[in-house]
Amino acid sequence: MLPLGAKSPQVGEVAPDFELPNQFGEPVRLSSFRGRPVVVLFFPFAFSGICTGELCEIRDGWDAFAKVDAEVLAVSVDSKFAQRAYAAAEGYEFSLLADFWPHGEVARRFGVFDEVSGMAVRGTFIIDSDGVVRYRVINPRGQARDIAEYRAALAEISGIPVP
Repeated sequence: MLPLGAKSPQVGEVAPDFELPNQFGEPVRLSSFRGRPVVVLFFPFAFSGICTGELCEIRDGWDAFAKVDAEVLAVSVDSKFAQRAYAAAEGYEFSLLADFWPHGEVARRFGVFDEVSGMAVRGTFIIDSDGVVRYRVINPRGQARDIAEYRAALAEISGIPVP
């Protein structure tokens, strides 16, 4: 078995396209956001502690993402029903995507699916307006990501200072 992240898109490569339902059951396709930056954020499970902390930090620091017109797509293997309840409970206004079935297919394509636990690990891919990965981080289980790094990457991609 390859280590997590071994087959994930690298910085400078075009991100694999995908389509998943959001928390409302609406289809969301990555390539539909060409022309603007996209933060694709994989997280293990809705309602879990570290995941909630990270997503609340994005929610509370939304100005940094809005300033550069970045789309945030948070992806887990939860169903769209769990994603909808999670978004409502936490006040998330960005898309939570359900990589529910086939179970973890998109996470596998990004090299962040843990076959042993059946979940995505914490992987983030910031994609520029041309669909190219410009920032990539994959954290091991139990380790939160540094959201300040997202702001720095978005500022670099857009050329706009991000708060």
